[in-house]
Amino acid sequence: MKLEFPREIEEMALKLNKAGFEAYLVGGCVRDLILNRKPKDWDLTTNALPQQIIDLFEKTFYENNFGTVGVVNDSPAGEVSDETLKIVEITPFREEGNYSDFRRPDEVKFGSTLNVDLQRRDFTINAIAIDPIKKEIHDPFEGQKDIKDKILRAVGDPDKRFKEDGLRMLRAVRISTELGFTLDKKTIEAIKNDAQLIKNISKERIRDEFSRILMSAKPEKGIILSHELGILKFILPELEASIGVDQNKAHSFDVWTHLLKSLQHSADKNMTFHVRLSALLHDIAKPDTRRWSDEKKDWTFHGHEVVGARKAEKILKNLKFSRETIEKVAKLVRWHMFFSDTEQISLSAVRRIVSKVGKENIWELMDIRACDRIGTGRPKESPYRLRKYHSMIDEVMMDPISVSMLKINGNDLIKSAKIDPGPRIGYILHALLEEVLDDPNRNTEDYLLKKALELMELPEKDLKKIGESGKEKKEEKKEEIVEDIRKKHWVK
Repeated sequence: MKLEFPREIEEMALKLNKAGFEAYLVGGCVRDLILNRKPKDWDLTTNALPQQIIDLFEKTFYENNFGTVGVVNDSPAGEVSDETLKIVEITPFREEGNYSDFRRPDEVKFGSTLNVDLQRRDFTINAIAIDPIKKEIHDPFEGQKDIKDKILRAVGDPDKRFKEDGLRMLRAVRISTELGFTLDKKTIEAIKNDAQLIKNISKERIRDEFSRILMSAKPEKGIILSHELGILKFILPELEASIGVDQNKAHSFDVWTHLLKSLQHSADKNMTFHVRLSALLHDIAKPDTRRWSDEKKDWTFHGHEVVGARKAEKILKNLKFSRETIEKVAKLVRWHMFFSDTEQISLSAVRRIVSKVGKENIWELMDIRACDRIGTGRPKESPYRLRKYHSMIDEVMMDPISVSMLKINGNDLIKSAKIDPGPRIGYILHALLEEVLDDPNRNTEDYLLKKALELMELPEKDLKKIGESGKEKKEEKKEEIVEDIRKKHWVK
């Protein structure tokens, strides 16, 4: 493996070396380098103490109890070789005491050795260090072999590692999901035995790891693995309640499988985080609303979208998601049942749903529909129907063609052009609209007021005729735009 590092890393390591200290790259960046992936951030470890690190570098910040000093590369724009290098974290070698709360060490000692520092880390693939100056790899726990074999293994005794920090169990799921690695047998057994420790972890930390699972390429795998290891019931028990809940004849799968397949489709299509979260939760209330219908000889789920929106809101509040995320996901879950047969939906109904979910959310609602459809196990959405949905939304979302488009209004005519209130105001505005539709560059306050004064001189009969012509022009223009929209989507 050829070891090459950004100049900023080499400069920092060299500065530490010249001051008599060791310096090594550690953590995820080392793992990513070995996997030929671009590191998301860079971390150095050293036998220098926090104050000694601060004294060596020009701009730093130190706001934690773990010795980590943030070094800022605030070179002029363009001089930092990569955005990930703007801040590099440097942490002293450290040795940790007991973890009585299963979350954080009771005591941290600085100035240990590299090997002692590495043995406190979570997984072997994260317990590798590289000297960026000497280009030497330190791998006391055979992390490189595990990377090659695609195995995720805890460092030392996995039970001890997870009792130190229960979040490591969820992190194991996340890393396994992101990298496509398999957990080794001892690590699996330890997680199953210690799963309840996840209850001691802050909701914010759980949320962040869970979000990364959703944003991975294979979130379905991550959710299933969380369930198999016994972790999911402490994070999202409402989701586990959907296991084995049969649906009606329109579905090939139970609610659990349907939700996971909907989620996976959102990832396959690289949809947004909010869509992925909504895809996972859109039918979360089906277990609560399921009723047997003797008339239909099938299960019904009346109102599951309404109950589901409230349930999704409660789940996301518990996991400390932002208000923006909670509101958006609840809205998408609430209205995911809107779309039906395009032959039955009117444009006015589409306008109402756009009004309810907001223009900024309507296309994500369409994505939810696509995920929901795929999750049924039925064939993909009919290409024509899908294009028709898009066409109808485009149609109702286009800017209305009306006198409100003009840079002046009736009050401006009364004030500036000294035109008395009355029907003549409407005739003039529609006449001005015709001018603007012919040439949008005319839509300026100066031009329109000047033209309004000219129109004011015309007899009312002639002015009315020009105004009516403007109305006809408006309708023609609207029809032309609608026709273009439908042509774009190849629908009638």
